[in-house]
Amino acid sequence: MMKKAVIMAGGFGTRLRPITMNLPKPMVPMMNVPMIEHIVNLLKKHSITDIVSLLYFQPEKITSYFGTGSHFGVSMKYMQAQADYGTAGAVRYAQEHLSERFIVISGDVLTDFDLTAAVKFHEEKKAKATIVLTQASNPLQFGIVMTDNDGKINRFLEKPSWGEVFSDTINTGIYILEPDVLDLIPYQKDFDFSKDLFPLMLSKDLPLYGYTATGYWQDVGNLDQYQQAQSDAIHGKVNVEIKGEKKGTSYIAPTAQVHETAKLTGTVVIGDNVVVEARAEIVDSSIGAGCMVGFGARVDNCVLWERVKVGDFATVTNDVICNDTQIGEYATVEENVFIADGCVIGEHAKLRSNIKLWPGKQVESRAILSRSLVQEEKWMRELFSDARVTGISNIEMNPEFGAKFGSALGNSFGAGTTIITSRDANEVSRMVKRALAAGLMSVGVDVVDLQTSPLPLTRQAMRDGKAVAGLHVRQSPYYPKQIDIILFSADGRDLQTNALKKIERLFFGEDIKRAAPEDIGGLIFPERTTEAYTNAYTTALNVKAIADRQFNIVIDYAYGMSSLIFPRLLGELQCSVVGMNGYVDTRRAIRGPEESIQARDQLSRVMSSLKYEIGFIIDPGVEKITVVDSNGKWYDPMRFAAIAAKLYMETHKDGEPYKIAVTVTLSTEFEAVAKDYKNVTIVRIPNSHSAMMEAARDKHIALIADRRGRLIFTEFFFAADAMFAIGKILDMLAQTGKTIADIDAELPIVHHKSRHAACPWDKKGLIMRRAMEYSEGKQRELIDGVKVLDGDFSVLFLPDKESGAFHVIAEGPDESAATEHADKHLKLVEQWRDS
Repeated sequence: MMKKAVIMAGGFGTRLRPITMNLPKPMVPMMNVPMIEHIVNLLKKHSITDIVSLLYFQPEKITSYFGTGSHFGVSMKYMQAQADYGTAGAVRYAQEHLSERFIVISGDVLTDFDLTAAVKFHEEKKAKATIVLTQASNPLQFGIVMTDNDGKINRFLEKPSWGEVFSDTINTGIYILEPDVLDLIPYQKDFDFSKDLFPLMLSKDLPLYGYTATGYWQDVGNLDQYQQAQSDAIHGKVNVEIKGEKKGTSYIAPTAQVHETAKLTGTVVIGDNVVVEARAEIVDSSIGAGCMVGFGARVDNCVLWERVKVGDFATVTNDVICNDTQIGEYATVEENVFIADGCVIGEHAKLRSNIKLWPGKQVESRAILSRSLVQEEKWMRELFSDARVTGISNIEMNPEFGAKFGSALGNSFGAGTTIITSRDANEVSRMVKRALAAGLMSVGVDVVDLQTSPLPLTRQAMRDGKAVAGLHVRQSPYYPKQIDIILFSADGRDLQTNALKKIERLFFGEDIKRAAPEDIGGLIFPERTTEAYTNAYTTALNVKAIADRQFNIVIDYAYGMSSLIFPRLLGELQCSVVGMNGYVDTRRAIRGPEESIQARDQLSRVMSSLKYEIGFIIDPGVEKITVVDSNGKWYDPMRFAAIAAKLYMETHKDGEPYKIAVTVTLSTEFEAVAKDYKNVTIVRIPNSHSAMMEAARDKHIALIADRRGRLIFTEFFFAADAMFAIGKILDMLAQTGKTIADIDAELPIVHHKSRHAACPWDKKGLIMRRAMEYSEGKQRELIDGVKVLDGDFSVLFLPDKESGAFHVIAEGPDESAATEHADKHLKLVEQWRDS
């Protein structure tokens, strides 16, 4: 029988702040006892009593509470690493205590899993390691684990994107390990279970299994999850030990004093030495030791830690109130308020919803404390979508947010570094960028401000290597009332996940280190950025060939920033150009469906009357293009991507072998075209600009395309640039002597249809799991979403990563077949969603 356990108890609890300012996350109370005590009780229930706790942050709070463990019916030892060695590295550090089979479990989860059943499964499979799994409605923040029918793990994805959620079965962070597995972990090195150890075991084909447990499991990683876990415990959804004498539906400590006229409704847990005075009312709440609830006060769905005083006739609703805080008489604390240790709320004060108070704060009597509900609610959960922060203009994305975010960004890279900034022409973008710059400078970071600059130019400006990071502020190209902040790494690519996590930790933790007055960062406005771009642009193209062809073209600048730069570049190419909407106007830059149709009609009329050869619409962000030929035919971005690929193959058919990367959402016509050329290979990549830029790291990839009109020619840059894409298209047309219509006529026709189903976020993982089950035994691709191939037919199941939708993209041998195939699989998705 297994006796040993390792409890991971070193968490900082950054996203639980302010309630974890003065104690480590595992010690946060849940039903009046620390979360880690519930884990100790669970282990003891399954006869696992020899425990090693791995400590890091505020270790004395845990050691002083548990001591040797004898009072809790276990033996407790402690190990504290001198540095952060990662999850697996920390367990390896404790190897001296782990000479037999053991279980690893986090001290900051709430669960009632049957650990005995999990150990039995491990033994039956003769596993070296078993990961305890569960099904989650939102698997994104956890590792996705895929197993065969026997439970052996065959794929592991740590922190997947939505398109990689091939299952809703997740890694719970509970592991059963044989002691020799520790020999695979380097000593005193940063090594993680999910990112390092388990992929290593898969590569060595070691017996790594997954056991899907039934029962309750909740990761307590943020304030929302903390409240949810507490509510689930109150309502009996998880089987945990509750202290106190049961009276009706409540649990009351013997030393508590509850007045006979006080009203307890639902499940109320009352700790030692609590005083509940007359006429008080408590609903579905836990009241920690030493608290006092005054005459006529109301406490509803709350967590009160220890020694909290709620004054007479005060009202608190759905809140968390930490140790030694005082709520004055007649005070009102509205929903979702988190008050840290030692705060004082004056009498008759009112705290609006969604407020966080740091330790020791005071709110004066009769004061009204308010904060933007939208901002706090939105960013309490997550900050980034890929390397982008998006918020509502001047509500979520306001000066206060900009300064705070800039400070966190600057702290993550350190004082004395340099960060490049730029923006589009939107006035809110200007305001937010200035706030960001102020925040950066306040922590000692120098700001190089490119001012109004297209996104591709800002990425290009990173290439000189002088800046550690960059950012661009823009009006969202999809939602005109939203603002994006896009972050770049030192090479101009999107900032990597580990860097984003560090910024997020600083932002939520609010541990901002300000610079001394004499060390405030500088603000620099560089010159000649456009000139450097122009030189790079013309060097990368065959300018003479383009000039000799004497192109007649029409450009719709769509009121975007390309109008500030591109006319000069077209002059260098000696094109005859008619420009439309060639000035910056952010109010008109985002076009709806009707406006887009009108813009196309207008451009077509100009083309027809002038008999010009080719027309382009450049999106305001200067990343995407839309194309019309001399016959007035508009090309779907997917079709034009194939035309660009065909042009590239034709102009490079005698060169060295190379690759063209296309997103999984594009049709199979790329592979069909490539068959005619011996030196090109088509590779498929995930459906995002980040994935496109990542693909550009491969020196053999020459062209990258997606279905939105983005083209990356890696000889010039690793990111989408509409201005260079147009130049390169003209270059290749000049070399071949052909027109867009000529190339289109040479391409095969592939029929594809897209369908979209409304899909709640908590159903996406379920649908992906059903898609995996549906495709089992069929030819399929698991790159981004689930793509099933069957002769001339294919279908891609793809969850939308930014909205409550699920996409079905189908191909067939003709229009009717493609439509039928799309409709059939849309109905499947809807059935899975509703099941």
